[in-house]
Amino acid sequence: MVNAQRGFSLIEIFISLAVGLMLLLGVLSVFVGMKTTTVETTSYGELQENGRYAISLLSDDLLRQGFWGDLSGNLDVSGLISSPVPTTVAGDCIGEGVNNASFPAAIGHFRTLWGKTVNNASLMGCITNAKLGSDVIQLKRAVSATTALGDISSDKYYIISNPNTAGIFAGGAAVPTLNFGQVWEYQQHIYYVREDNQGTNKVPVLVQGRLQNKASVMNLDMVVEGIEYIRFMYGVDTTNNGVVNAFIAADEMTTAYWDNESNVRILAVKIFVLARNILPDRNYENLNSYQLGDIALDFIDGDGKGDNYRRLLFSSTITLYNARVDSWP
Repeated sequence: MVNAQRGFSLIEIFISLAVGLMLLLGVLSVFVGMKTTTVETTSYGELQENGRYAISLLSDDLLRQGFWGDLSGNLDVSGLISSPVPTTVAGDCIGEGVNNASFPAAIGHFRTLWGKTVNNASLMGCITNAKLGSDVIQLKRAVSATTALGDISSDKYYIISNPNTAGIFAGGAAVPTLNFGQVWEYQQHIYYVREDNQGTNKVPVLVQGRLQNKASVMNLDMVVEGIEYIRFMYGVDTTNNGVVNAFIAADEMTTAYWDNESNVRILAVKIFVLARNILPDRNYENLNSYQLGDIALDFIDGDGKGDNYRRLLFSSTITLYNARVDSWP
């Protein structure tokens, strides 16, 4: 006897399709969730990397600010056997104050640390595109490793020093004669934020200015993408007891603070770096507020809507080891 063969009924087919559709939706939901998580993880990973690198770069320079090799004390033109004359260095970046060029002048205190909050995109005679509301900082130092005479480069400046005196000279020029002197690279660095166009998107970047022995004295290059704001609070000792009495924003700092007048010293610097994703995420709305020292920033418009960029705030406090000692670490 032959058994009759029959297929699925219409109801069974619909049930099978419904079950399959539910399974497919579940798989798609998991896939979309994993993709979203991956995008967020990648975004925060980029923020962490950029922010930490910016903090590291600024911290390294500040830790060695005011280091002049073997020379004890401050760098002053009266104690130097040689130095480029500031007024003859064309194209220099010059901060505020009577003696704040790349090299010391024979007037006033030589500022080796200075900063301000940007209220004009053009400043220091060399910057034309600084981001308003962010800070600029200028510092001078010698590189912590000595330079052999055979490694001196003609496109840099150097300082030769012993515990009593020093001389600054351009690479390619004659090295000043100094008993027991060793040579270090002489540096001036400037940091600020600008915005670069990438297609229709504006990307904030951290810029480093580096002193060089060329027609364009300061080389201004982007060093980190996605850095939206930098801000500095300067820890000052106003009682000459070696203790920070207050942390002050750049625009609240007086001439006495910058020039170490009346035994006032800057002993520490708080660094704040706000990192931002390079590209917006239309599925994300940023309603956060970020405290950068004495100011709070948010990115919420008049209608209460935030923008679509993720951000992370980084901070660090740096002790200026060379601010109060007679020998360098």
